[in-house]
Amino acid sequence: MHMADALLSPAVGATMWAGSVAAIGYSSKKLKENIDNKTIPLMGVMGAFVFAGQMINFTIPVTGSSGHIGGGMLLAIMLGPYAAFLALASILTVQALFFADGGLLALGCNIWNMGVYPCFLAYPLIYKPIAGDGSSARRISLAAMVSVVIALQLGAFSVVLETLLSGKTELPFGTFVLLMQPIHLAIGLVEGMITAGIISYVRKARPEILEATSISRPLETGVSIKNILAAFIILAIITGGALSWFASTHPDGLEWSIEKVTGKAELEEATQGIAPALRDIQEKIAFLPDYGFKPADNEQSNENESSDWPGIETGTTVSGIIGGGIVLIFILFIGFGIRLFKKQ
Repeated sequence: MHMADALLSPAVGATMWAGSVAAIGYSSKKLKENIDNKTIPLMGVMGAFVFAGQMINFTIPVTGSSGHIGGGMLLAIMLGPYAAFLALASILTVQALFFADGGLLALGCNIWNMGVYPCFLAYPLIYKPIAGDGSSARRISLAAMVSVVIALQLGAFSVVLETLLSGKTELPFGTFVLLMQPIHLAIGLVEGMITAGIISYVRKARPEILEATSISRPLETGVSIKNILAAFIILAIITGGALSWFASTHPDGLEWSIEKVTGKAELEEATQGIAPALRDIQEKIAFLPDYGFKPADNEQSNENESSDWPGIETGTTVSGIIGGGIVLIFILFIGFGIRLFKKQ
């Protein structure tokens, strides 16, 4: 559900940037009150895993569409809302800057749509009341399923509102929303099952993590999370380095909805103003665009290459491993920076 710059006006893009930056500042302040040296590596490793997970689009049967996990609810359940939001904002920033996944103008929207709703609405208002004290595996799984679906529905509806406020007449509100909400309901159900499965594993392996998160307190000194860290590092490497080859070649839910309305997967981008300037910056910075190597100047892209499945490509593997590493380092830098300011 990464929005492209073509879907937004500069005014809406700037407004959502301001909202997301404010949420980042608020999360940093709140996290500073309750951060410890175990939370920081967990943030980094989970961020790397979600980055890798977002590379894998799964097919939505019958529709000709696909979807990928957003990861916001998984991060919120594992880390708490503030650490989760900062981790997800880091993931989306790395994706936009180095992999040209989502526009720079649209980055504020993407952080808001994929981060604010799961971390600050679905987690405290839906997941925690349903999950209760965490003693019931069934309640935790149900809570994960329901909260993921609702968070994704809110995010999808926000995309429609943002295009409406941007004056994108190619995407009429009624038609667009009637396509966006059902397809993201299907995507949400799959992500909900994935999230429930991962949380179930963590609950069995190290329940203290979920318990500490649910009551907003640091992990106890004697609790070791080395096995959990190692497990998710291995999963991130396998997911980004190899399983990403098997990502669906169908358009994701947003692209599919746009194509159903307009007949094409993307809208035409502006040729003047801030959007093309940001696009030029992104093209210069992104060294693995679309999670692959840049074609040489004398090479022509093969139009049928993207339809091959599985897409066993070195560029995809490199993107998954390097991208996960960048996210890990980026989040560790943020986490230890917040920790440093706490001591002052």
